[in-house]
Amino acid sequence: MWMAASGAHDQMARNPGHYHSLLNAQHDPEVEHAVRADIHRTFPDNIQFRDSSHPCLQKALFNVLLAYGHHNKDVGYCQGMNFVAGYLLIITKDEEKSFWLMDALLGKILPDYYTPNMLGLQMDQEVLGELIRLKVPSVWKVLNQHNVMWTLVVSRWFICLYIDILPVETVLRIWDCLFYEGSKILFRVALTLIHHHQNLISHAQSLPEICERFKQITHGEFVEDCHSFMQKIFMEPGGLSMATISKLREACRNRITIAKKI
Repeated sequence: MWMAASGAHDQMARNPGHYHSLLNAQHDPEVEHAVRADIHRTFPDNIQFRDSSHPCLQKALFNVLLAYGHHNKDVGYCQGMNFVAGYLLIITKDEEKSFWLMDALLGKILPDYYTPNMLGLQMDQEVLGELIRLKVPSVWKVLNQHNVMWTLVVSRWFICLYIDILPVETVLRIWDCLFYEGSKILFRVALTLIHHHQNLISHAQSLPEICERFKQITHGEFVEDCHSFMQKIFMEPGGLSMATISKLREACRNRITIAKKI
């Protein structure tokens, strides 16, 4: 379903042999070194990534990340991509399919999330801040009072696409929506987590308390019942159009770009 909904299947069919040609080509030593450094840090508690496992997914993970680094030279390799690729391999058990799903995610669904300046990631964190200001003002107010940057509390949510943040079954259902309808689902999940726990967060008295409460809200029965949670993400945040997100993205992108020039 992910392959069909994301367009990855069509891309693979249009580019037969492309994945293996990337693996057989000469490799950039910087990309290879960066990928190799993160392999053992990827899902160390998952039996499929242990050296003693047969087969061990570490080799497949190395291949997918190395191939993608040469396929998309603007991205190369960035920390966080290892968890995305690893998760795809756990589900598909297929290197080439995981590669093309990575291409759909990083090239089309989440552009600029994993580029060196991570502009897309920065922008979407700012967009979430604007959505919280509009929809959950009590939380926006307490974060402002304590000068908490959105990067501090939600960056892992976005860069890991909720892997290792929420329970596996819940993440799988979020990814179903991610491949089908795009990045808007990331905002719906974040808004629901924050909106549902707004009283807990808004009564925090310090920066450490705020950070701790943002960790708390990703655990427990609310997120473990994946069917109920998925219903809530389409109800609790209320209306959320792609037009609204696009408008906020443009404003946030301009603001970030101007700030970097100063």
